[in-house]
Amino acid sequence: MLPPVDELNALDEGAASQALAPIIEGAPRFGRRLAGLRPYASYDELLDRALEMAMSMPEEEQIELIDSHPRIGAAPGTVGALSYREQGYDHDPGTADLQVRLDRLNEAYEHKFGFRFVIFVAGRPRSAIAKILEMSLGAEREAEKVRALTEVIAIARDRAQLLGRS
Repeated sequence: MLPPVDELNALDEGAASQALAPIIEGAPRFGRRLAGLRPYASYDELLDRALEMAMSMPEEEQIELIDSHPRIGAAPGTVGALSYREQGYDHDPGTADLQVRLDRLNEAYEHKFGFRFVIFVAGRPRSAIAKILEMSLGAEREAEKVRALTEVIAIARDRAQLLGRS
């Protein structure tokens, strides 16, 4: 659970970073950066600043943040509870053919861009996500990195709302 923002502001930096881990998939340097920018008036402010920070961090940290998220279609036992729900394993297990397709597309994407494909699933079926992933292979690297970072923060916003803090 996320603490109320006033409690988050009162925590030491390490504890604040740990408290934010569920919404940012545990990305360590990003969590420390967010903790270091306190105080926040609200989680909305925190997430607005998170987006600005994500776009201006060194690329190594941007990729760490993106890669903190599991692959689309990763084995259900390898993802956290929030990712499990977000990727729809509870209601859209997909097919073996779709899994092969996702694995192939993920490998091609990671080879081309050097980071994972991340998207705010938002209830879309995995077959639709596979189509988006396939289309993304035609994008330019910088545009795709910006898109992925934007999606990471969209996921964080959704998680904060789910956890009652936005």
